[in-house]
Amino acid sequence: MQLLIGLIGLFVLIAFSLRRWLLRRESPQVQAVDFDGELYRIGQACVARRGPQDAEQTVLVMPGFVENFLYFTEHYENPSLQLILLTSADYHVPVNRPRFSEADWISQPKARAGTIAYDAEVLNQALQHLATGKQIRVHGHSRGGAVVLESARQRPDLFTRVEVILEAPVLPQGKPYRDVPRFFRWFLPFYLFAWQQQPISAANRSLFGPLDDPRKRELIMALPFNPKRGSTFVHNILDLASWMPTNTPDIYQHVCRGAILVPSADRILEPRAMLHSARQAERLQIIEIEGCSHLITADRPDCIPPLTTLTP
Repeated sequence: MQLLIGLIGLFVLIAFSLRRWLLRRESPQVQAVDFDGELYRIGQACVARRGPQDAEQTVLVMPGFVENFLYFTEHYENPSLQLILLTSADYHVPVNRPRFSEADWISQPKARAGTIAYDAEVLNQALQHLATGKQIRVHGHSRGGAVVLESARQRPDLFTRVEVILEAPVLPQGKPYRDVPRFFRWFLPFYLFAWQQQPISAANRSLFGPLDDPRKRELIMALPFNPKRGSTFVHNILDLASWMPTNTPDIYQHVCRGAILVPSADRILEPRAMLHSARQAERLQIIEIEGCSHLITADRPDCIPPLTTLTP
């Protein structure tokens, strides 16, 4: 019996030590491109800007959980646009040999890194100080949709002339397609490590929709490596799990115009809960997309409204 107890104790000690190592371990960066523009480090996050500063139109994009901003770059490749791209706190910046510019307007976010509130503070700094177009769109995907709504709540004055696109978004009173049981959350660092060994597998391929496009496959293969550390992955999940049930649809009052895109075949977020929440956003259009996965920009870019067509 003493031997059994000793073995159990040893197993527990190894498990806790391994979990601590996985939380602190820095993941390798697997995706980066050359970037012709400016980069700004804001706390643990990053903002990139490219395109003319006198552009008529500015698009600011906020990627979702475990995504990087390359998700948007093909869709917004028009060189006449001013494109502002955000990288979440403690994520790899998908840029080769990044060189950061200094700016006196940069301030340290007050919220905890890894939260929606933290990235929302970063978005508002970028919107206030870098977006110079006469027409401004803020496009958030998945968790990025919640970041956009949180940004508008923090600084509604910045959103009076902004068009928002909330793509398959995390919304107040929304739900994940499948809940993560509380007991499983302790094992999330192990899950991330296992996911990194096989980013696309028989167990998860149905989450992503069609996989015949090489660029989309490349983006998906990078997903488990985009957060720098297991602790960031865990903080993001726990914050998402808290944000959806604790926020109410009154957050929509801070956005004046735009659209919410709801894909019927979403297997990341629950489409019916997303649609129910979206219907309470009185000033936003709802665009339902039949048979589309969570990754609308990758699968159905034709459903993203052109910049000039949304009505106030």
